[in-house]
Amino acid sequence: FESGTGSELRNPLGITIIGGLLLSQLLTLYTTPVVYLAMERVKRRLSRPAPLQTELELPDAPEPSQRVPAE
Repeated sequence: FESGTGSELRNPLGITIIGGLLLSQLLTLYTTPVVYLAMERVKRRLSRPAPLQTELELPDAPEPSQRVPAE
């Protein structure tokens, strides 16, 4: 730390600026991936494929052993 004219104002200001830069860098490095992972999980939950229809819900189809005349 320096001593001299105006140093009583510059030292705390410098500490605040450097501390803010370091803190913002750390928060950016840790929070950005977390946000992307959270958004990916939400996207997966919202885009789940529709459940498959059961056999009871399917329309009637001819049995494989039945012959269907050609149209």
